[in-house]
Amino acid sequence: MRVLIVEDDPAIASSLQEGLERLGHAVAHTPSGVAAVDEAMSVDLVLLDLGLPDLDGKDVCREVRKRSSVPIIVLTARGDEIDRVLLLELGADDYLVKPFGFRELVARIGAVTRRTAQPPPSPVTQQIGLLRIDRDAHRVAVDGVEVELTPKEYELIAMLAERPGAVRTREDIIDQVWDTNWFGPTKTLDVHISALRRKLGHSDWISTIRGVGYRLDPTE
Repeated sequence: MRVLIVEDDPAIASSLQEGLERLGHAVAHTPSGVAAVDEAMSVDLVLLDLGLPDLDGKDVCREVRKRSSVPIIVLTARGDEIDRVLLLELGADDYLVKPFGFRELVARIGAVTRRTAQPPPSPVTQQIGLLRIDRDAHRVAVDGVEVELTPKEYELIAMLAERPGAVRTREDIIDQVWDTNWFGPTKTLDVHISALRRKLGHSDWISTIRGVGYRLDPTE
C-alpha cells in the first residue's frame, strides 16, 4: 500500500516511515500541507498531522476530500471533542491523539482500509454461456435473441446471475428480489422460476435444490 505521511516533525515522520516500510508499505513523506494536497492524489492512505507550518491540517483534509476519496487518518495533539467532530465532518476517516502506539496506528490503518475498500463493480454486461444480461438496459438475451421479461423476472435472473453456479436460498432470493418484509406466499417464487425457465427456453439452466433454493448455471 502507498502511504503519504504529512508531518513537519522529522523525528515522528522518520519513525512512522521506518515502521510502515518494515511492514511492506511504500511510504512517502512531506512536511508541507500544500504539497500534500497534490501528492494525496497518488497514494492509498494519508496520515495527516494538523500542526503544519504552511497550511492547517484541517484545510488539507478539506482540499484533499474535494478531489479524492483516499482514506485519511489524522494525527493530532488536539483531543477536544469539538476538534474530533469537526475533523470527521471535514472528511477524515479516523484520528489518533498523540502520543499513540505504533501498534494502534497499524490497527487503525487496517480498520480504515477495510471500511473504505470499494468492491469491484459488477460488470455492466454479463455473458454466461449463451445467456447475456445487460444490467444497464435491464435486458436479457439467449444466443443473441432478446427475451421479454417482466421486471420481477429480470430482477430474479439478475440476482441468480450474480453468483452463477452457486445455490441461492429461497429466503435470500425473496429478501433481495421482493422485500425483506415480504409476507406473501413463497409459491410466488416458484411461479416466477417456472416462467423464467419457459421464456429462456432452457429449463435445465435453473436447477431446483430441494429444501434449499435454486441455482443458475447456463454453462451446463
